[in-house]
Amino acid sequence: MSDMPHYALFIDGAWTDGAAGQVMTTENPATGEAWATFACAAPEDVDRAVSAARRALDDPAWRDLSPSARGRLLYRLADLVEGHAERIGRVETADSGKLAAETVSQTRYVADYYRYFAGLADKIEGAVLPIDKPDMHVYTTREPIGVVAAVVPWNAQMFLTATKLGPALAAGCTVVLKASEIAPAPMLEFARLIEAAGFPAGVVSVITGDAGNCAIPLTRHPDIDRIAFTGGPGTARHVVRNSAENFAVTTLELGGKSPILVFDDADIESAANGLIAGNFGASGQSCVAGSRGLVQRDVLQAVAARVEEKAARIVVGDPLSDDTHVGPLCTRAQVERIESTLAVARTQGARVRFGGERVARPGNFFAPTLVECDGPDVETLKVEMFGPVMSLLPFDTEEEAVAMANATRYGLGSGIFTRDVARAHRVSRRLRAGICWINTYRAVSPIAPFGGFGDSGYGREAGLESVLDYTRTRTTWINTSSAPMANPFVMR
Repeated sequence: MSDMPHYALFIDGAWTDGAAGQVMTTENPATGEAWATFACAAPEDVDRAVSAARRALDDPAWRDLSPSARGRLLYRLADLVEGHAERIGRVETADSGKLAAETVSQTRYVADYYRYFAGLADKIEGAVLPIDKPDMHVYTTREPIGVVAAVVPWNAQMFLTATKLGPALAAGCTVVLKASEIAPAPMLEFARLIEAAGFPAGVVSVITGDAGNCAIPLTRHPDIDRIAFTGGPGTARHVVRNSAENFAVTTLELGGKSPILVFDDADIESAANGLIAGNFGASGQSCVAGSRGLVQRDVLQAVAARVEEKAARIVVGDPLSDDTHVGPLCTRAQVERIESTLAVARTQGARVRFGGERVARPGNFFAPTLVECDGPDVETLKVEMFGPVMSLLPFDTEEEAVAMANATRYGLGSGIFTRDVARAHRVSRRLRAGICWINTYRAVSPIAPFGGFGDSGYGREAGLESVLDYTRTRTTWINTSSAPMANPFVMR
């Protein structure tokens, strides 16, 4: 145990173990062996981090920093992220099992998110209002919303941190970043870059720990002004209840059972690649996984055959190897959830075309799986399994496809494969989802908003408006007349 790396908490510009002395161990999903330990925050640590953020918000070192200077700090952070992408990516792979090829490249790309928000820091503008009263000059300004609690899951943590931290810092807020207690090491490595970038103490703290000692005290803390949460709907409901204690403005980016619609005029090769990317990319551990493949009946078997042909060449194995396409799942619980869901689906008449079982090697490996369904009530079409499982369901008409796609509590991502441009526009307008990819899938950009409807949450991350979401509007009235203010009891 003493030979393992140990990660402390980063609070108020200093590294510290938790007040209660609680330490947790994290396992490498590819081997099932413990590889690092990390300190867990106690409620006292949460209070210390939030108090530091509140103090930093009013400290001239941050409060009086010009927007351009805030932008320069974010540019510096972006350069550090890009320069340390290899190291952080490999730590993330050891901790979560995600492919190193993905974690490293994603971390490099995340640097562009910080650059995008750095460029917006000095473009947060107010307005002069054409007021309807004489001798009044009225204008609005935008000020930081305050102290932000950013709660990030393990599955795409560098990306999901950037979509919260970037706009919050650009707007002048201070942030307490809560990393998942599952695979938190990359976030604690990232805290070193926050420190190196030169942000004043307390502007960003990075903590982790369990719900009772860390997440709940943070999201209900009276000094939290805004909560940005990514996770599951069940936990989100607790977060919303906690926010009733502080009236924090809250955004939620939750899970999904995203549909990918393949019409009979689609390019079969492109559609198969989209289904592979949407389900087996990131080992299926993506909130936008296109796990409901809705395929027009005439081309269903052709699409399924092309997917099977491609899946046969997928290499499942060591996530550090450049030859691997699908790595382990982060936790054993995910594997067990997939197995139980597939067991129910089989009793409902679903057919497992390929996969459907664990891979015979140490670690949390599950084979890429394709499930053929005859009707919409199959369990694999309902449960977010967070693993490499794709379900295909036939449809006959466009109307039926839209109805099937919208028959879910979720509404995060969606995909359409068709050569008919009119159909693409027509169907995309009717899909109840925050994102629609047409003839592609899982593309992201700092410029494009990201978020969902229904049980997939509310609010948007990335894009210009996300910075404004971390501000409040102040209205200022100035009487420009040299005459005394009128008697308030004389009505005219």
